[in-house]
Amino acid sequence: MLPLFASLLAGALLWSAGALEEHRARRAALSQALPGGVVVLFGRDDPAEGAGHAGFAQEPNFYYLTGWGEPGAVLLLAPERKGAPRAETLFLPARDARTETYSGRRLSAEDEDARVVTGFELVLPRTSFESELRRALEHSPKLYTLADQRGAETLKSLAPLREIADAREALGRLRLKKSPREIELIRKSVDVTVEAHRAAWKRAAPGLHEFQIAATMVGTFLERGCEHAAYPPIVASGPNAIVLHYERNARRLDAGELLLMDVGASCAGYAADITRTIPVSGRFSQRQREIYEVVLGALKATVAAVRPGVMLGGRGQIIGLYKVARDYIDSHGRDRQGNSLGQYLPHAVAHRVGLDVHDVYRETLSLPLEAGDVIAIEPGVYIKEEGIGIRIEEMVLVTEKGALVLSAALPREPGEIEKALAE
Repeated sequence: MLPLFASLLAGALLWSAGALEEHRARRAALSQALPGGVVVLFGRDDPAEGAGHAGFAQEPNFYYLTGWGEPGAVLLLAPERKGAPRAETLFLPARDARTETYSGRRLSAEDEDARVVTGFELVLPRTSFESELRRALEHSPKLYTLADQRGAETLKSLAPLREIADAREALGRLRLKKSPREIELIRKSVDVTVEAHRAAWKRAAPGLHEFQIAATMVGTFLERGCEHAAYPPIVASGPNAIVLHYERNARRLDAGELLLMDVGASCAGYAADITRTIPVSGRFSQRQREIYEVVLGALKATVAAVRPGVMLGGRGQIIGLYKVARDYIDSHGRDRQGNSLGQYLPHAVAHRVGLDVHDVYRETLSLPLEAGDVIAIEPGVYIKEEGIGIRIEEMVLVTEKGALVLSAALPREPGEIEKALAE
C-alpha cells in the first residue's frame, strides 16, 4: 500500500509500482543514450504554464522521465564513475504555506515518504541543486538539457565554461515507441474520446451553438475522469470548417451544413486526437457525400499503407503517408471547375501522438515508423468556394504487420453516421 500522502497528490497521475519502475527504466535508457553525460531537466514552475486555464500540465519530457506532475521540480542524472554508481536525483521546492493555501499540500524533500512516493532513491530540496550539479560536473565533461527550456539559461550561468548539448533528440527517440502501458493509457483516452463524439452526435441539431457541442464533449472527458481536452476543441460548422485550427466555437449550427469536430481527451497525461465530420440535419447532401467519400477513401488508403519503415511525409516532403493520401485525393473527385482536389489538402496527414498531441514532432519527423508507434491519420479537403470542409481522423497503432485502428468504434462510413444520427 502506498503512503497516505500519495492520495493527496493531485499532480501525480499514476502511482503504481509498475509505473514508477517504468519511469526509472526510461531514465536508465536516456543515460545509456547519452553516455558519460550529466543530464538536467527542469519541470515547469508556473502552475498555469503549458495548460492555459485547464490547470497545471507538466513539461512532457520531464513527465516522461519522472512521472512527477507538480511544479518546480528539477531532475539531475549523473553518470556512473569509478567507485560510484549512476545517480538519479529529484529536487523538489520547499513547502510554502501561502502556496498550499491556494493549491493544497505538496510533497517536499523533507517528507519521510518522499522516496517511496516519487520512486527516486535521492530526493533533495531544490536549494541544493547548484551544489549537486557542480559535484556531478567534477566527474563529467558533458552536460545535456532541453536547449529551448528557460532553465537552459540557468545552466549557462552555473556552468559558463561547459558546452551544453540538447537532449531532445535522444528523448524523442525514446518517446517514439510506446510501451504496453503507454498504449493502454492511450486506448483509455481514445475510448473516452469516442464516447464524447457519440454524445456530441446525439446533441447536434440546427439552432444549437458550437460551444454547446464542445461543452458536451469536454464534459464527457471530465465525467470519465480525464484531466482535460488534449488541445482546444475544434467544433466548426459550415464555413468555419475551412479554418484548420478554428477554436472560437461561437457560431450557430444551421440546417444543411456540415459539422467538423476535431476533439480529443487527455487521460493520465496521454492524448487522443480524433476527427469526424457529420451532417447537422442528419443526412449528407449529394455534393457533401461526394467530397466525404474522397476524404474517406484517402484515409483508408493511408491506413492501408502503414507499416514499419514508412515515412510520414508532408507538404514539404511529398513522400510516405502524405503522398498516398495526396495521390488518392488528386485522382478522385473534382472541384466545380473540374480541377483535381489535391490542392485543397493544405496540411500533413499524419503525426505521432502520445504525451503531446503532436508527440515529439520535430525530433522524429525524419524517422520512419516503427512497431509501437502511435499516430493520427487525418486527410482533409477544404473548398472555400463551396463552403465545404471535411476532415476524418483516426488513431492508429503501428504493428509489425501494419496498422491497428484504435478509434474504429466510432463510425466513419457516411451511411453508418447517418444511421447513428437518426437513433
